[in-house]
Amino acid sequence: MDDAIRLLYLEAMGITVWKPKASNSPVSVPPSAGAGNTPPEAIALHNEDPPYAAPTSPLPPPASISLAASSDYAAPDDVAEMDWDTLEKTVSTCPKCRLCETRTKTVFGSGDKKADWLIIGEGPGQQEDLQGLPFVGPAGQLLTEMLRAIGLGRNEVYIANIVKCRPPNNRDPKPDEAGACRPYLDRQIALLQPKIILAVGRIAAQSLLSSDAPVSRLRSRVHTLNQTPVVVVYHPSYLLRSPNEKKKAWLDLQLALNTYREQQ
Repeated sequence: MDDAIRLLYLEAMGITVWKPKASNSPVSVPPSAGAGNTPPEAIALHNEDPPYAAPTSPLPPPASISLAASSDYAAPDDVAEMDWDTLEKTVSTCPKCRLCETRTKTVFGSGDKKADWLIIGEGPGQQEDLQGLPFVGPAGQLLTEMLRAIGLGRNEVYIANIVKCRPPNNRDPKPDEAGACRPYLDRQIALLQPKIILAVGRIAAQSLLSSDAPVSRLRSRVHTLNQTPVVVVYHPSYLLRSPNEKKKAWLDLQLALNTYREQQ
């Protein structure tokens, strides 16, 4: 990517780029992930963890969730055989948790169904619930800039969520809600067969990795889900509230890009 364009994207993310102290030369752009790590002067790391309330128990894997039988609903075994269209239609009428009672629209996912990159968030917010699309509010705008900073457009990735319906008042999805939706997400992953997964935020990371660890301990390393690399990054909503943490997010994006390129 041209350095001038990358500089614009980094500035849009709110990341201050490195400028040598002893030089009046133009501001330099942090190197791309493929060219090595950003120099330490470019990114001042912070030790503060984001506000975190540990759940009473880790979000359970789908096998531990018991779904009641329903004549108008496909059992998880059937979900595993669905194509994209059938899966999306099934999600649109799903009654399997309390979130169906308050949703405006289901948010199935969007993007390239042959993409190498799968971006997974926690759940729809107000704008997503109204439009039926993931990450379309202010957090979605920042996510777009984060992807552009590593040379990706939204049309080059697929974006989905842990739950397909908005939790009331944007609360965290409950374990049974995440479990009810998990067969849908698992089928999306199976259909897409991504080369890398970016887990966006605490709920997404903990659910995918069956962990109750905070994001601060899950980020900055490569995990795996069924042999697919998973990199955890702070949620854009948190980054909007804590802009200093954008520097850590930039490092995690570089880690994800390096991990992806190693598979090429």
